[in-house]
Amino acid sequence: MTTDPAAAARIASAAPDVPARRAPAGAAVLREDVTEAIRAAVVEELAAVGFSRMSIEGVARRAGVGKTAVYRRWKSKLHLVLDLVELFAADGLPVPSTGSLYGDVRALLEVMSHVLRHPVASAVIPDLLVEAARNPEIADAVRGALRGGERRMAEGIVSEAVARGELPAATDPGRALDLAIGPLYWRQVVVRGEVPRDYLDELARSVVAGLTATG
Repeated sequence: MTTDPAAAARIASAAPDVPARRAPAGAAVLREDVTEAIRAAVVEELAAVGFSRMSIEGVARRAGVGKTAVYRRWKSKLHLVLDLVELFAADGLPVPSTGSLYGDVRALLEVMSHVLRHPVASAVIPDLLVEAARNPEIADAVRGALRGGERRMAEGIVSEAVARGELPAATDPGRALDLAIGPLYWRQVVVRGEVPRDYLDELARSVVAGLTATG
């Protein structure tokens, strides 16, 4: 990834939106303001140099802290970036409950479209997928960070649809997630095309049709 000062400034401006995370047990001595400064610095560094050229030294310099402060919280730059990705994943978001399969799928697409538009996601995910293709360990970590929350939402949507009689009990939530998120990811992250509301409407109808046609 080439350095893009404009992108760096734009993504850095989103850093205050990084949600705070409660310190785990045993880590109360770690100052939360330092942790958030490091996370904001990661966003800036990723925008400027990309994942492959990002370094703990560069992150620490941007955050105005020593490398030790970073390593006390994360053991590697991969774990640091995955922590950031998890903050913007769907984990913790409520499972859609609109009363219909179409409504729930449409709500899921709205949420994921918003996540994929976020500067953190657009800056981080493509680089992580490149690294994942080279390293199975990274691939496993990235898969867990990106799919955990989305899988939970898909399971909730399918479970509710089964209870309403809209889908058979054997419906695979993973397949439902692939049908919904695959096209959206391709359009927003790979092609970087516009996503008008009618596109999400049509995609939701297609996902419902695919799930109900084959069961």
